[in-house]
Amino acid sequence: MTPIVVCGAAGRMGRLLVRLVLEEPGATLASAVEAPGHPAVGRDAGELAGVAAAGVTVGDAYAPRKDSVTLDFTAPAAALKHLAVAADAGAAIVVGTTGFTLDERVRAQTLAAHTRAVIAPNMSVGVAVLERLIEQAVSALGPSFDVEVVEIHHKLKRDAPSGTALRLAEVAAAAQGRPLAGRGVFGRDGEPGPRKDEELGVLAVRGGDVVGDHTVYFLGAGERLELAHRAQSRECLARGGLRAALWLARQPKGVYGMRDVLGL
Repeated sequence: MTPIVVCGAAGRMGRLLVRLVLEEPGATLASAVEAPGHPAVGRDAGELAGVAAAGVTVGDAYAPRKDSVTLDFTAPAAALKHLAVAADAGAAIVVGTTGFTLDERVRAQTLAAHTRAVIAPNMSVGVAVLERLIEQAVSALGPSFDVEVVEIHHKLKRDAPSGTALRLAEVAAAAQGRPLAGRGVFGRDGEPGPRKDEELGVLAVRGGDVVGDHTVYFLGAGERLELAHRAQSRECLARGGLRAALWLARQPKGVYGMRDVLGL
């Protein structure tokens, strides 16, 4: 069985990950980690997740074994620290943390290259398939169709646009043969004038308790195509993360994405 380390074990995603790992016959919960001083430190990880006691106490020191795979859905600063520790230990790690700045994304990729890692702003298998569909749509529809990405998240989300929306826009831009940098439009106000052909809009909506909706619009003359993904609960992210961890345990050194996990 694959030994799994869960970072941020007391958070909403962390508790869900602990439960799924305990239910997974191909995995075992090796350790659960929280920040020093967190009130969950010292508690049983299983009980904290709302299931039977797991015999694994939540600790405040991240020390992965070389044969383990870490699941990290924490925050950018913590995830980078965990990536550095995992890289030094030669331990595999799956990072589903969002909100990285461009510099932090570069730093994460650099650290991950020293070990085995899956890094993705969205661990949902549906979003991985959506990326592939975007590439196919851009290729088939051609340059006469404008591309815009709209995302909706709950009102407590801190970053905008979402990491997933940025990733989808980058996929569309790459399929068009031009990078997103320099032509991404992240809001329109006042009198921006007619839309430029090279623009690729990425717009954020916030409110309520929406887990995560992403829609990619392909807007042509007299018609439009919409490709959408709706996350009904965070469980799709957690299940995708665990699937990535089980897959990563069998892979050689390298940095991977969810499309690698699915063979896309």
